Amino acid sequence: MEIFKYMQKYDYEQVVLCHDAASGLRAIIAIHDTTLGPALGGCRMWTYASEDEAIEDALRLARGMTYKNAAAGLNLGGAKTVVIGDPKKDKSEALFRALGRYIESLGGRYITAEDVGTNVQDMEYIRMETKYVAGLGEGSGDPSPFTALGVFQGIKAACKEVFGTDDVAGKKVAIQGIGNVGFNLAKYLKEAGAELIVTDIFEENVKRAVNELGAKAVKPDEIIGVECDVFAPCALGAIINDDTINKLKCKIVAGSANNQLKEERHGDMLQQKGILYVPDYIINAGGVINVAAELEPGGYVKEKATRKVEALYNAVLEVIEIAKKENIPTYKAADRLAENRINLLAKVRNNYIK
Repeated sequence: MEIFKYMQKYDYEQVVLCHDAASGLRAIIAIHDTTLGPALGGCRMWTYASEDEAIEDALRLARGMTYKNAAAGLNLGGAKTVVIGDPKKDKSEALFRALGRYIESLGGRYITAEDVGTNVQDMEYIRMETKYVAGLGEGSGDPSPFTALGVFQGIKAACKEVFGTDDVAGKKVAIQGIGNVGFNLAKYLKEAGAELIVTDIFEENVKRAVNELGAKAVKPDEIIGVECDVFAPCALGAIINDDTINKLKCKIVAGSANNQLKEERHGDMLQQKGILYVPDYIINAGGVINVAAELEPGGYVKEKATRKVEALYNAVLEVIEIAKKENIPTYKAADRLAENRINLLAKVRNNYIK
């Protein structure tokens, strides 16, 4: 890919390619924007098909974090790390400590945390080399349950808009990806009386949801066409695309996956089909809100973080209201909300102190 052309198009600040022969580290740190503060974004580990695919994913995710953090009212910019490798086979203390040294070299411009394929132990290894890491065991810990809580609140808000009530009892929710976030979301939905239809590329995740939550399982390639009230993408991105969009049989798309729209025009197509799309970086901000609470003066307070995550219910309703008022798709309404905050605070006067 033409990296500089892509960076110029979306106004990125920095891309760092990280390599360490001893540990086998191959990683990309993408910093999109630090207007609001140091860039916060998780560390993802995945078996990418190519280096170009990994770089593009890092860039897209970093930009999404800028918008997510801005829309969530956080004083943080956006960035992301992706590590090329199999999280089930290629992890080691040395690999994450090598990554920690690269993060330390950025001098606080970037703060990392867990994401797909990484966990608290991995962050503890990074912490051995740098203080610019969150999601630690003695802090906010695993952000997955808080991401799930935010998605659950967002689904309730979307149901209120579409069905006139936020009671999800009896609603059919199809969850694509039943890993850490997806399973926690499924638990919230089950407790609220929803019917669950699930899939995952890992069979053990599916069996767990079936055995513990009474979910109905379908094959990964069948989940898109399932008749349901809510389709919740909780795996990887670009799931709403030319091949899938006409297969959807739902009223709402609302899930935790980042970059669910392969292209912006797919958000327009959802609107034309009468499907309410809850923008991913609005509804899935619970994890980063929880992690950011660890960085506040006085340290992490779980109850305070939980209240902020539950407020995503109102954030989703606000985006829907902007979309209706300005007659624009919800993804554009979310962008407008984030961009207005970034642009305003970028102009706030910096008073001179000698």
